Amino acid sequence: MTAPLLFHPVIQALTTTLAGYVLWLGLQRFQSQHLHRKIAFKWKSHVTLGTVALGLWLAGLIGGLIMVKIWWGGILITGSHGKTALFMLPLILFGLFSGLYMDHRKKKRSALPLLHGLNNLLLLILALYQAYTGWWVYSVYVIG
Repeated sequence: MTAPLLFHPVIQALTTTLAGYVLWLGLQRFQSQHLHRKIAFKWKSHVTLGTVALGLWLAGLIGGLIMVKIWWGGILITGSHGKTALFMLPLILFGLFSGLYMDHRKKKRSALPLLHGLNNLLLLILALYQAYTGWWVYSVYVIG
């Protein structure tokens, strides 16, 4: 039965969709701070949903590694899908900790929010690539 193998891609797809919304919220902040537009920024929503998205990506990374080990008896046998996930690990941690740091120590900043945003934009792009490579993994290892 391969139904448990659907859990990882479905949760990750929903998480990536959520991350897209969090990016949209962050773009409002960028427009306000750097383009000097009068736009309301939903700070608490951005922080809460961003923390959830990054936490779920981290859980998905760990869960994916565990599932591969349990179902197929190896680690990183999924090629670029697994390697990209490991590349994402420090980016996820930086996004999570930089966001929480800025939330807990509020002050005027320009560099850290920009790095945080660029980091998380890269993560979203990598997550979309993960969807592409994940489809290959599912096609080869699950559907056969």
